[in-house]
Amino acid sequence: MKLLFTQARSERAAGADDNLGRGMEAALILGVFLGIGYALDSWLNTRPVFTVGLVLFAAIGTFVRMKYTYDARMEALEDERRQLSQSGRAA
Repeated sequence: MKLLFTQARSERAAGADDNLGRGMEAALILGVFLGIGYALDSWLNTRPVFTVGLVLFAAIGTFVRMKYTYDARMEALEDERRQLSQSGRAA
């Protein structure tokens, strides 16, 4: 009997990306900043200035981080492909 998610675990062990983890991380970061903003707005009586500001800050930061991570991963894969192509020609 096959266990649930065995293929996903084996792919992850083989170097597959964990996109679900990144999505959860983004959602949690936005939630934390939303909570902090709401707490500050409640404390300072300035609704919704800090809530909106901190959520926008977290969203922009999260997407910028995703972009740089993606770019770095693509450069690494391009370098790997170039090296494999050059080693194939030399052989």
